[in-house]
Amino acid sequence: MSVTDFPLLSIIILLPLLGAIVTSVIRDTGLAKLSALTFATLELALTLLALCLFDKTSGDFQLTEKLAWIPFLNIEYLLGVDGISILFLPLSALLTVTVILASWNAISYNQRFHFALILVLQGITAGVFTALDMILFFFFWELTLPPLFFLIGLWGIGSQRRNAAMKYTLFMLAGGGPLLLAIVIMAANHATQVGGNFPQDLSFSLLALLETPLPAEKQTLVFVLLLFGFAFKAPLFPFHTWLPTTAMEGPTHVIALLTGLKLGVYGILRFAMPLAPAAAVEFSWILSVFGAATLIYGGLIALQQTNLRRLLAYASISHVGMVIVGVASLNMQGVQGAIFQLLNFTLIASSLMLIAGFIQRRLGSTDTVHLGGLAKVMPKLTCFYFLFALASFGIPGTSGFPAELLMIIGALTSHAVFGTAALAGAILGATYMLTFTQRAFFGPVTHVTVSQVQDLKFREFALLCAPALLILLFGLFPGTILSINQIASETWLARFFSVPTVL
Repeated sequence: MSVTDFPLLSIIILLPLLGAIVTSVIRDTGLAKLSALTFATLELALTLLALCLFDKTSGDFQLTEKLAWIPFLNIEYLLGVDGISILFLPLSALLTVTVILASWNAISYNQRFHFALILVLQGITAGVFTALDMILFFFFWELTLPPLFFLIGLWGIGSQRRNAAMKYTLFMLAGGGPLLLAIVIMAANHATQVGGNFPQDLSFSLLALLETPLPAEKQTLVFVLLLFGFAFKAPLFPFHTWLPTTAMEGPTHVIALLTGLKLGVYGILRFAMPLAPAAAVEFSWILSVFGAATLIYGGLIALQQTNLRRLLAYASISHVGMVIVGVASLNMQGVQGAIFQLLNFTLIASSLMLIAGFIQRRLGSTDTVHLGGLAKVMPKLTCFYFLFALASFGIPGTSGFPAELLMIIGALTSHAVFGTAALAGAILGATYMLTFTQRAFFGPVTHVTVSQVQDLKFREFALLCAPALLILLFGLFPGTILSINQIASETWLARFFSVPTVL
């Protein structure tokens, strides 16, 4: 790891925050929206620059920045990216641009505040993906709550939107306690292992903690605490109930952010497993059980849904279960497939939710009782919906195919039972998506409002083109993604086969 002189990652974090300030003080609403879009686009350009500067042949953290933050506790402002995290930056930036365009005319009041909060969330999310100090990570992690609380509570479309915002916040706060406790335990263990004193020999650096031996009993405790903390945001069954509620009450473009950015699963991959590798190996079967239960449960509940927004929420939960099964397989296919699928969330799951929002704004509902025959009156929207729906259950030629294939192979290689569960989940995914599609998009037009509905506008059409093209590109050329995270995945896996198993 080498510390760079140019603070590119800091700029990536701070630029959206600056954009939020500028957007909030501009009095003209049109100029404020244009300001938000400009800063989001500049952010996308900077993240693409970071990707261009990234050396995929190295498994080390790159573009690192290091400054003393709270010296007497050895807390640092430490940033960096590796092959696992680098692609989340441009794809999350692209998602933010898409969300801003999708909500361009959907917000009727407090527009400056709304778009400023979107930019704030973008900057904080970049901090989550780049923080290499555990306290800095926790700082960004908790800071995601205020903007989402206001975005859901103020601009939600349901009558219980404020309750949904509160429910989301309380669930996330419940997960924050175990995370902080685990971080303190690891920092104190570092001071003990180096024979130092408190508090001057504490360390919260991920790089230092990865190299610090953690006794077996502490590994188990840390692994459980981290897993429990991240499970709420993932979400894993049974900590998932906030997502369907939020999907029905919150604004669809904000739910697109929640379903597209799986920060909880990223936390499990980035921190929970490598920081307690022996415990992760010992209890990988338990993690697989949680993943399989989430996968099958989410799929079965999605199969019963008649509302597209709620269906997509449970589909997202089910796909999270598939990712956890892939990660817990602890082999190259499973891990690379899991990372691939996490990236797919920002393209596929978020785009489907945005399409649900377009339908909701036109018809006032996404329930099949108010739909039917949409393909006849909205051919453009239907084409995009079909592409994203097919990608969501892994049709060849889309980015969903290599991701699901790798995860299924990884799970089958690890344990036949969990591989079978992954296959069953894939079949369930195809079933609930095709069943809803048949009800909502085919058949006769039975409602006057449906017959008079307008197809995609130019802006809506344009914003869906970028994720659609990337889905096809990554589906036809999956090596584009896999080559970037291959070395980092090998480095990640090596930790689990160079440590003794927990007794």
